[in-house]
This record gives sequence, structure tokens and C-alpha cells, in this order.
Amino acid sequence: MSTILDVAKKAKVSIATVSRALNNQPGCSEETRKKVMRIAQELGYEPNEVARSLINKKTNTIGVIIPEISSLLSSEFINGIDAIAKQESSNLIVTYTKSNIVSTEENLKMLHEKRVDGIIFVSEILRKEYYDYIKRNNIPCVLLSTKSAEYASIPYVKVDDYDASYAATNYLIKMGHKKIGLISGSSADPIAGNPRIDGYKKAILENLNKVVEERQIVSGNGFGFDDGRDNFIQLMKQFPELTAIFCASDEMAIGAISAAYKLGISIPEDVSIMGYDNLKISEMSVPPLTTTAQPLVKMAEKATEILFKIINKKADDVHSIIMPYQIIERDSVKKIK
Repeated sequence: MSTILDVAKKAKVSIATVSRALNNQPGCSEETRKKVMRIAQELGYEPNEVARSLINKKTNTIGVIIPEISSLLSSEFINGIDAIAKQESSNLIVTYTKSNIVSTEENLKMLHEKRVDGIIFVSEILRKEYYDYIKRNNIPCVLLSTKSAEYASIPYVKVDDYDASYAATNYLIKMGHKKIGLISGSSADPIAGNPRIDGYKKAILENLNKVVEERQIVSGNGFGFDDGRDNFIQLMKQFPELTAIFCASDEMAIGAISAAYKLGISIPEDVSIMGYDNLKISEMSVPPLTTTAQPLVKMAEKATEILFKIINKKADDVHSIIMPYQIIERDSVKKIK
């Protein structure tokens, strides 16, 4: 295996010049750079990434911490993160964690021990324990699809879930629905649970002049297919006169459509269903799902761009971003005249 010394000898330049040429750094002419690159290719020389990281004090690796959220949602985020990481010649270490302090702290510790250049923290509450560890170890960090008012120094990229939920509910109202149920995540979840519940309630109050009754909402611990299927059955029992349901995720909505099919309830003729996220699977459901779109890949790309600005000491250009949402009309919502 050829070494950097072999390249330097054949090119008749110093090892430092070879390093500058291969890393596209100033200090050598374009002619020398091309010569070094040609000789390195001829000799089959491959730079030692470990040695390079020791010199640059970078591992060209970023960490991603994702809780137990939908795999479909996770894949959208990872696609966006990976696209920008590749542009920056960096790799990913992706960790999945359950929503408990020990597991997340273990992942933080593992990523720090791997000397990642920074971390993207996805969809989970930034607890004090996590924040303290990040700050104590001076780890560049960006929040994706979550935020923390308490620790405002950590930038975030997300959609305003309250506004988006309000808009989704208001869309159903504009379609003529007055008896609207909600299948949501946990009301104790300050990231995607409570804001979407509050946005729904506010839309009902302001546009129908009604206070939401407890029986109009079924909330659970997750946002998956099973949650939507089981909660649809419960909601129909306690609020049978409903004409429309807003589901706080697409997977929940598709679970609800599945339950409706088994119960002989036609969507949207008997009950209209609306989702949230605009996952790829929302186009595949029968009927195709009307939903509130989050620009998931674009959100992940923006978060990763911010992280690299912090890593590359361009923090003056760093700020949190609220991304736009969009109502996507398909066939799962019926207009009532």
C-alpha cells in the first residue's frame, strides 16, 4: 500500500505539499496540485482518514439521535441529513433511542466518544440532562422537528405544529364539517402532542364557536398505524355522530382508514379523514390521503446546513427556522354542502 511519502518522493515535493494538494488547501500551485493528484492515483494512494482527523481535529462524521418515531418519518429525515453530509464529505452515525433519559444519554456519550463533529437531535424533548452534556462537552448541536424555549442557544428547524394543526382543522370546517374528532399523540408531549391538540381546539372554538368536548378527542402515546387503528374504533364509540377526523400523523390516519374498512365505514362517504406529515405512503392509501404536509427532507437539509455552519465556525450566520406547511388535497375528505 502506497504512503504519502511515496507520493511526495515521486512528485519531488514535500509531504506538506502533498497534504495541501490532496486536501485542496492553499499553499501549492494548480499545476502542482494536478501533478500530485495524478501520481496519487497512479500509486493507488488513499489518505488515512484517522491520521487526517488527528491533523484537522475533525472526524468528518456527524451523529443523529432519533427516538422511536415512525420509520417512514425517520427515513425522510435521514435522506435529507445524508444529502448535505455527503456534500460536506462527512459520514453519519445514526442512533435510535426510546424516550427515556438513560438511553438518550448513552447515545450522547457514545457519539461523543466517537468524536463526531456535531449532533442532530430529532423530534425529542431536549431535557436538562441532555443539554448539560452537550454544553459541558462543547458539542455542536441542532434540533430537528423539536425545539426548546428553555435552552434557546440550541438552534432548531421545525414546522409550527400549532398553526399547522389549526389550518388542518379549519380546512375540514371549510369543507362543511362541524362534528370533527381528533386522534392525537399524548397531551403530555410538548413537541407534537399538545400543540396539535391546542391548534385543533382553537380552530373549533374560533370557527364553529364551540368548546371541544372530551369525547371528541382520543389521544395515545404514539403516532403509528396501530394507534390510529385502535383510536379510530374508540373515537367512533364515544363520538358516533362525527363526520370528519383529523389525525395527528399520516400513519395514524392510514390506521384509521384500515379500521374503518373492517367496520364497513366508507371513507370519505361516511367519514372524512385528514392526516399530518405527507409521507410517501399517504399517496398509496385507498383513498389517497388528504394531509398537512411538512417539508421533511428540506427540514433535515436545513438543520444539517446549520450544523455545518456551527462546526465550521460560521455561527454568526446561524438562526432557528420555522418551515412552511401546506394542505395537500387528495380523496379522503368529502365536501359537505
